[in-house]
Amino acid sequence: MDLLEIMQKRRSVRNYTGEKVTEENLLKILQAGLLSASGRAIRPWEFIVVRSRETLKAMAECRVAGSRMLDGADCAIVVLGDESKTDVWVEDCSIAMANMHLMADSLGVGSCWIQGRLREAPGNRTTEEYLRERLKFPENYRLEAILSLGMPENHAAAHELKDLATDKVHQEVF
Repeated sequence: MDLLEIMQKRRSVRNYTGEKVTEENLLKILQAGLLSASGRAIRPWEFIVVRSRETLKAMAECRVAGSRMLDGADCAIVVLGDESKTDVWVEDCSIAMANMHLMADSLGVGSCWIQGRLREAPGNRTTEEYLRERLKFPENYRLEAILSLGMPENHAAAHELKDLATDKVHQEVF
């Protein structure tokens, strides 16, 4: 399968079977993140792998909405960026997230990007503050997102190339 086919097939998966993600597949997903491009090769990211059921259950409450799938996930990867290293940490961490998301799907592992940056948690605090308290990451590290991982209960059909919004592509000028 070529990369475009992998991209067509990639879909967000929010419901999982409970089956474990193998250590081999988790390692490949992490390697895809670590191989990501970054501005000036600074690689400002750090990844926290969470497998604890108790922690995943608590993380499912990290946003007002949109994080419940963590309760059923086998594991999650929290992506942080060191803002003291570069002003493009958001972009660099997003590339790492995208690579891991694609790798997961290519391995048959379901995944969902859970935005953390600029999101609110219950109790008048940010998602970042909520997770920093639980995961103990330093103040100079900023939360980008969480990648939930699990074996998919179901997987939506691949995107069709004929359905792409090609009107969004402009030649030479807008």
